[in-house]
Amino acid sequence: MPQVKIFSGSASQYLAEKIAAAYGTKLGDVSISRFSDGEIGVHYNESVRGAEVFIVQSTFPPTDNLMELMLLVDAAKRASAHKVIVVMPYYGYARQDRKDKPRVSIGSKVVANAIQSCGADRLMTCDLHAGQIQGFFDIPVDHLDGSAIFVPYLRSLNLGDDLIFASPDVGGVVRTRAFAKNFGAEMVVCDKYRKRANEIASMQVIGDVDGMDVVLIDDMVDTAGTITKAAELLREKGAKSVRAIATHPILSGPAYERIQNSVLEELVVSDTIPLNQETSKIKVLSFSDLFARAINNVVTHESISSLFI
Repeated sequence: MPQVKIFSGSASQYLAEKIAAAYGTKLGDVSISRFSDGEIGVHYNESVRGAEVFIVQSTFPPTDNLMELMLLVDAAKRASAHKVIVVMPYYGYARQDRKDKPRVSIGSKVVANAIQSCGADRLMTCDLHAGQIQGFFDIPVDHLDGSAIFVPYLRSLNLGDDLIFASPDVGGVVRTRAFAKNFGAEMVVCDKYRKRANEIASMQVIGDVDGMDVVLIDDMVDTAGTITKAAELLREKGAKSVRAIATHPILSGPAYERIQNSVLEELVVSDTIPLNQETSKIKVLSFSDLFARAINNVVTHESISSLFI
C-alpha cells in the first residue's frame, strides 16, 4: 500500500494539522514562498515519490489560494507522487454554478477545470453550495455531508417536540429536509427575493412556526443578511427560539456585527474557514475527524457514504 502524506496550503494550515493528527500522522513539510511582486512558489521538503498525497486547502479568498493549490498539485505530480488528492473543505466560487442571466461566467466550472488541468486525481470537499458541481469533474469527487457533525450536536441540545427546521431560501430545501427527516420533524421555507447579490428586497415564511424552536439550515453565511433577517421574521411569526447551522463561515463585511445584534440564539459553523474574530453567538465545530475518516476510507478503498448520517 502506498505511503500516505498529508500537506497543507497556507490558507488551511490550522485545519490540516488537526486532520493529520486525527489520521495519526504528522503534517508534511512544504515551503510556500512569494516573490516581491506576489508570485507564488512551492517546494516539497521531503520525498513524495510513490506516495498518496493529500493536499488540504480551502479557497478563501479564492484567487491566491486556488493558485497556490494548483502549484502544490503540479509540484507533487512532477515529484512522482502515486496519486494527488485535493482536500478542499470550502470550495470557492461554488455560488457561480449556472448561467442565471446572459453573458456571465460559471465560476465553479472554471475552478473544476483548473483543479483537473494541473493533474489532481481526486477531489474531497464538503457541503457544496450546489451538489451538481460534482458533475463538472471528470475525476472522482467525495462530497462529504456536514450533518454527520451537526446532527449529534443538535441532539445534545434536547430541543424536544417543538423542534422545527427552516430553510432560509428555496434553494436550501433539500438540505433542510434531510435534517428534518433525521429528527422526524417538520420544516418551513423562508422565500426571499434579491435585487442584487448580498441584498435582500423581501422575504416571507411559508409554513407555521408559532411556539416552535426553529433551526435554520444553510451551507454558508457570507454577510449574514439572509440568516439574520430570516431569524427576525421567524420570531415575528411566533417562534420561541431561532438558532442557525451553516457549514462555511465566510462572514464578510458586516456579518459579525449583524450576528451579534441578531435574535439568533447561536450560529453553529464548522472550521472549513477560520473566524476573523470571536463572538459569543458563534460556535465552531471541527470537521477534522470527518475528513480524517474520509481520507482513511479513500486509502483503504472503503465506502465514503458510510460516514454519512
